Amino acid sequence: MDFELDQPRPAQIPPIDFRALLNEEQFAAVTAPPGPLLVLAGAGSGKTRTLTYRVAYLLAQGVKPGEILLLTFTNKAAKEMLHRVQDLTGFEPQRFWGGTFHSLGHRALRIYGEAIGLPRNFTILDADESESLLKQAVESADKLFFKDKTHPRPGPLFSVLSLARNTQLPLAETVEKNFPQYADLTHRFGPFAAAYEKRKRAQNVVDYDDLLELWLKLLLEAPEVAAYFAHRFRHVLVDEYQDTNTIQAQIVDRLAGHHCIMAVGDDAQCIYSWRGANFENIMSFPERHPGTVIHRIETNYRSTPEILAFANGVLLAQPKGRHFDKELRAARGHAQKPYVVQAMDDREQAEFILKRIRALTEDEGVSANEIAILYRSHYLALEIQLALSRAGMPYQITSGVKFFERQHVRDLVALLRFVYNPSDSQAWQRIAVLLPKVGEKGAQKIYDAATDHARLLQKDFLDVLPSDDVISKVAKDARPDWENFCASLSQVAEAMRTARPDATVELAIDGWYGDYLKGAYADYMDRLEELKALVGFAGRFEEMQDLLAQIVLLNGETSDRQVDPDAEAIKLTTVHQAKGLEYDVVFLIGAADGQLPTRRSIEGGDVEEERRLFYVAVTRAKNELYISYPKVASRAGPGGMLLTPSRFLLELSSDLYETLRIKRSFGW
Repeated sequence: MDFELDQPRPAQIPPIDFRALLNEEQFAAVTAPPGPLLVLAGAGSGKTRTLTYRVAYLLAQGVKPGEILLLTFTNKAAKEMLHRVQDLTGFEPQRFWGGTFHSLGHRALRIYGEAIGLPRNFTILDADESESLLKQAVESADKLFFKDKTHPRPGPLFSVLSLARNTQLPLAETVEKNFPQYADLTHRFGPFAAAYEKRKRAQNVVDYDDLLELWLKLLLEAPEVAAYFAHRFRHVLVDEYQDTNTIQAQIVDRLAGHHCIMAVGDDAQCIYSWRGANFENIMSFPERHPGTVIHRIETNYRSTPEILAFANGVLLAQPKGRHFDKELRAARGHAQKPYVVQAMDDREQAEFILKRIRALTEDEGVSANEIAILYRSHYLALEIQLALSRAGMPYQITSGVKFFERQHVRDLVALLRFVYNPSDSQAWQRIAVLLPKVGEKGAQKIYDAATDHARLLQKDFLDVLPSDDVISKVAKDARPDWENFCASLSQVAEAMRTARPDATVELAIDGWYGDYLKGAYADYMDRLEELKALVGFAGRFEEMQDLLAQIVLLNGETSDRQVDPDAEAIKLTTVHQAKGLEYDVVFLIGAADGQLPTRRSIEGGDVEEERRLFYVAVTRAKNELYISYPKVASRAGPGGMLLTPSRFLLELSSDLYETLRIKRSFGW
């Protein structure tokens, strides 16, 4: 068996002065003798450069391109590295096996899948097709399962099964840790997964997760193929190793049978467990690969010494024995210490940041593109979005859509709008189509019937919704939901007459829509938290009409100006989405216990990934870093309204930062 033959090598690789082009740490890793190598590359230390030059060094030592396997997490990363290699050595990218785990898994299965019973002409399902096939499998076993709106719909159910497959954990454990809203249904998921697998095999199709699972199966159950891979790839290089899931790590271990592997990563930046990344992969690498030599690349070219001292303080607070020791060292000159800012509430926090940004952009010559506002969760950015919009300051949200454009926020606002004004047919359309098998035409028929019946009986619209005349227009599949739907609308209407807007919003969340949310989204817990931020926002108002008017006005303010992608704009993003990026000035907001770390991580007794997230956030800053937190939470929910500074701040020596105190006039 063989792959394509290597083309003849260039007559001579251009000479590369590795020592001149790399620092001492990078040079040691790039030129290390073959063997199991773990390169711990700190933030801003030139990880990609090290990996690129390692490939070039191997080629310069006479290794053929086809003997090198480069595994990355994005095809873009692989292309960039291999094009850099071409610039250095003349070897074309197509001569390497380089790409994502999934793309290379597909390549291996297409050639050798028959060894495990997978015909060569298999096709790959996209995400929508996978969910559709899962839906068919579930309904063949229980045609009523999706009728219950608290049950996960096909998309969220697929997310549950996918995470369990990638982590290779039992479904019960996966649900308990990541999808607690489905705890009572765990026993149903195993048979559904089996039925889904059976349908895929019958149709000779695979889904995205199969590209990993079946590649691993090929390496485990087809010894001849596994031996060939191990022989062919003399060198296996893995980028962002800390982000590998259980299956990916096992694939790498099997491919690197001769132990000529270089894994490059940073345990302190492992922040993706919620999508399957396994922190233990990098921690146990030396045990799984005896004789591992660890190289540390700790010279940071991004941040000032003061920012790095702060970041090192965060790392020092990690539990002993649960991380690799490292200390970032700055290649730059000294500057100001990071600032820690306590605000009274979210609004004051936003006003402080707005005033500081104005000074940066108008007086200090900092480009808006070089300013980022980072946060742990979307709901924390609500006040910032409002403040920037009112000030006419362009901003881009790089990790999703603006708060009032979030689908579940728009749903809940539509429900409130309709109850307040039943003549608002657009609001009715948005909430009615959430019912099973109710489309736009069906929603209009129900609305027309209720309008006619209310006029005939001289009753309010909501009062006639439960009547037989209206129910007759409701789709059969939606009727089991109808009573709860109508009751919830009536309860919200009563609350509008007797309670404050924040209590009304909370009641709307707890009613029919809350049940719908549970089944509609795998990230139900996060979305619920965002809706509770809306409760806090509603607490500003005495009358529902004022709340609804303000939401519409604010939605217009934050939505009607389309920011030119090439124009200067402040960046708003979650910390997760900011990983790998850098900015001159970073504002990290919501650095309070319950926000970062989150309340769920505290209650679950697992805050270490949150600490790593905090570390990733502060190491995005090049020149200036501001860390702020509100003293009072302006949202409802368990835990009370008073907040304390994040434990990650309290663990640090106060010598590592300056404290800024906001005057009530927003001076400092």
